[in-house]
Formats: sequence, C-alpha cells, structure tokens
Amino acid sequence: MTPTKAQDNHQGKLMTGAEIFVRCLVEEGVDTLFGYPGGVVIGIYDVLHDLTHIKHILTRHEQGATHAAEGYSKATGRPGVVLVTSGPGATNAVTGIADAYMDSIPLVVFTGQVVTKLIGNDAFQEVDIVGITRPITKHNYLVKDVNELARTIKAAFYIATTGRPGPVLVDLPKDVLAAKAVFEYPKTISLRSYNPVVDGNIRQIKKAAELINEAKRPLLYVGGGVISSNASAEVRALADKLHAPITTTLHGLGAYPEQSKLSLGMLGMHGTWYSNVAVDQCDVLIAIGARFDDRVTGKVEEFAKNAKKIHIDIDPSAISKNVPADVPIVGDVKRVLKQLNELVKPLDTKEWLKTIDGWKAEHPLRYKQDGSLRAQHVIDKLGEITDGDAIVVSDVGQSQMWTAQFFKWKHPRTQITSGGLGTMGFSLPAAMGAAFGRRDLPVVCISGDGGFQMNIQELATVAQNNLPLKIFIINNGYLGMVRQWQEFFWKKRYSHTQITSPDFVKVAEAYGIPAQRVSSPADVEATIRKALAHKDGPMLVEFVVVPEENVFPMIPAGQTVNEIMDSPEPLKQSHATHKTMIHAKG
Repeated sequence: MTPTKAQDNHQGKLMTGAEIFVRCLVEEGVDTLFGYPGGVVIGIYDVLHDLTHIKHILTRHEQGATHAAEGYSKATGRPGVVLVTSGPGATNAVTGIADAYMDSIPLVVFTGQVVTKLIGNDAFQEVDIVGITRPITKHNYLVKDVNELARTIKAAFYIATTGRPGPVLVDLPKDVLAAKAVFEYPKTISLRSYNPVVDGNIRQIKKAAELINEAKRPLLYVGGGVISSNASAEVRALADKLHAPITTTLHGLGAYPEQSKLSLGMLGMHGTWYSNVAVDQCDVLIAIGARFDDRVTGKVEEFAKNAKKIHIDIDPSAISKNVPADVPIVGDVKRVLKQLNELVKPLDTKEWLKTIDGWKAEHPLRYKQDGSLRAQHVIDKLGEITDGDAIVVSDVGQSQMWTAQFFKWKHPRTQITSGGLGTMGFSLPAAMGAAFGRRDLPVVCISGDGGFQMNIQELATVAQNNLPLKIFIINNGYLGMVRQWQEFFWKKRYSHTQITSPDFVKVAEAYGIPAQRVSSPADVEATIRKALAHKDGPMLVEFVVVPEENVFPMIPAGQTVNEIMDSPEPLKQSHATHKTMIHAKG
C-alpha cells in the first residue's frame, strides 16, 4: 500500500508504542483486525476507540480470532491480522497459528506481554509465547525497544507475505506500548538472512519443458501454492495447451474449473478413483505448488512410480522432501509457469484422455439414494444451485471430504478448510473471516456436529455483525471420520465417538439467528435456496443425515492405489479386474 498524504503526515511525530502500532497497521493497508482485549493491550484498544481506518472484530475466543484471520486471508489473498492479550490470550491463539503454519497462510499475530523487567519472573498472565510458537511460525519477535517497533512490524508483514507464506508473531510488552518514540515507518525493508527465490532457474525450466514435450501420459498435480501465488490462470493455460489432465490437492481445489473434461478432481486418501489411478499410470507428473504430503502419497515408494517428476515450489525445503524430483525448480509458480508455458508444445493425449474417461465412467463419485438423507446429497445440491459461485468453508472430517468431492469447484479462493493440521472447529470462525473479507459471493460454512461445537461461541460474533453467512451443520450423531476408521480397522468398536448435541435450531435462535432442521432429501433443495436467498443476515440449517455413512473412495493410511477402497455401490466392472489392469500397466 502506498501511503497517502494523511499517512505521511504522521511520519516524524512523537507517539506512544500503542499509537505507533496502530499507525503501522494503517500504513500496511490493514482494514480488518480480529482480536480480544486484555489488560496488557488495553493501550492499543484505547487508540482503536477513535480509529475509523480499521474495523476491529471482537471474536468470542482467541482461537476464533486466528481462524477468522485465516479465512479472511484465504478468501482475499491479503494477510490476516490478529491482536490478543498476554498469557491465556496468547496460548488460546496457538492452534490457529499452527494451522496457518501448516497451510502456508499469511498471518501477523500480535500478542501482549508483561513489562520487560518482569519477563521470566512468572508474572501474572505471563507465558513465553515466543518460545511456544517458535516451531509453528515463519519467524517471531519480542520487541524490547519502542524505537524498534515500527521496523519490526514492517518486517513481520514482509516475512508473512513473501516466499512461502505463513504466520509471524510479534510479542509486545506493556511498557514498550506505553513508551514514546518518533514514528518512522520504512517504505521498504531488506533482511540480509531472508531472500526468497522467486525466479526459477531457466536451465531447469528448459529441462522440464523437454520432459513434458516427450510425454505420452502427462498429469498436472496442483497444490495450494498455485492459489497463494495467484497462478490459476497460468495453470489453466498450461493444462489447456498440453491437453493434459489435472488433479489437485485439497488446498488446490478451485485452481482449475472442475466442469472441464481435463479435471480429475482431488487426489489422495479420499480423492477420486480415477485421479489416483491416473497418478499411478502417468509418465510425467508435473507437481506445482504441492508438497507431496502423506494424505496424497500414501506409501511414498509406490507413489507415481512410473513417472518422471517435475516439482515447482517456492520453498526449497519442500523440493524432494518426501518424493525425489527428477527436475526440481525453485521459484514462484506464477513466474515459472509463464516461462514454462512458452516452451511446451501441445501434446497428443487423445488415448490417455480416452482411458481416463473410461475410468470416470466406471468409477464415478456416487452414493446410495434410497430415500434417506445423506451429506453427499446436500453438498451436491449446493453445488448445483450455486453453479460453483460460492465460497465454501468446511470443517474437518467426513463433511470436509464430502465437500471436497461433491462440490464442483470453479474459482480460486473459494475452497477454504484446515488441511495440514486438521483442526476441528475451524469452519465457523474461518467462514466469518471470509464473509468479512468478501461480499461478492455467498459464503457457506459446512460443519459436522462435532466440529461445530468446538467454536460454537462464534455464533455471537456472526449475530452481532449480522453477517450474511449460511451455516450448514451435517449432523450424523458421531465423530464421523474416527467412527469410520473404527468400523474399518477396529472391528466396529465405537469407543467414545457417538456424540450428543444440543438442539442446534434452538441454539441459533437464542443468538437471534433464524434456523431450520431438515431430515428428508425432498426438502434439501428448497431449504438451500431459501438460505441463499436470505441476504439480510445469517441463517443456520441443520441436516440430520444417515449416522453410519462412510467416505469413499479411501486409500488406507500408508497404503497404495492398489489398496483403494471404492464405493460399495455396484460397478460396471469388478474392482479386482481394475487392480489387475493397474499391475499390468505398471
């Protein structure tokens, strides 16, 4: 953000640390701040009282604040900003910080701290939050001198948003916030030990192009780095030019429109049957902004064993970390793809695509339709009604996987979920953050009955701000994914996975949010349309679904595509025959 004249007028003025803090946020173009006040940061909140530049969102829990900042960031592409107090305020934010770190989400989290002379003395509401968060932040700072405050905040935003994005924490002692200094905010910053590589090595890019141009069965494997880099257009251009099929990770959904014939949907443990088999059978795998995590690869020694692997990522530590790359390229994927697109040529993939079309026909995503209400039907209908023009924020577990599978993703930054950490309770506050950041598309929160109760208090934040958020609870009476594993691998010993819930409709109404319960497939479409048409505020719908439903396909953890468990619904060709075909082609 380029400072305005009004902002420049503050340069050189004597200010308190609290005033400097707020002025730094203005200079960074921050428009939304998620937080919860406390004694140590009360000086900052006093300054915020008269400020109109920044909208402060009072969440009901600090974890809610960090998840809301994550949702805001993922939906907008801008860094999410959080302010919490010391001690429990800081530790309550830890889960959200860890979640952002795992999923490469740019956050700047400010925590209050006791006065500097008491640090280490076990003072009231003191914790070593810098030490606690060192493993789960890109970097963190303890500011001990008010004269260093502005430069530190500038560095925090720079580190969070460049290279592989991630959370940065700044710890603010109370006396530093009360001390005075001349405000001087640097326009730029250079950190000697931090220089992310953004331009790919041209020799490596040429090697990749040569490999691609000889491919008979190419496959694009696209991750969340494409979304972070705003490189969806470049990915689409590459896939369309090569006539190459494309599969995405959970965080890559939306990078390429799933309405296209080239789209294979999501791969991995609960990815489509045909995406996983295509990975096994491809001869060149082009990994773009993906990290080969265990939920994708299963047994790494067998993952894409027939393919040469090109790996493009801005984080050099991700290259060959899990799966060795034949052609590694370190750089910003948007920049690398622009160069690569000029060097590759259209490929003859007719036979490859014909084979994949056969797999799609024989092993589509499907579910039983017997008159009972199932989560898949709800999500299928949501996708049909919105035509993919919605921001959908899912929680963790079965509802997350069904959302990833059955909603046909169309745009980047519309699929928001917790991936690497798998945080239950993510969806409601993250959906709030997305709704604060975006008003161009409807925002829908999808959560299981277990996950929803972990941050249910944020209904108060939704109601207070009258957010036009649509909340869909998939209530199956279980901690569904754990129950599914207990069914498959623990002889149906359902130990502590059956969960009782309050009357969600009454709870929502107690917060002043209109709500409805649905238990029949016949009522699903009309109810979804009613919720989406309710634009003047939030609405909650509880869908009471079949209790013991399972997510298919499923590759058990650490296994290979040869152990894939497909839907129990009848197939046109037996699963055993396909396994034989896989081995024969392999």
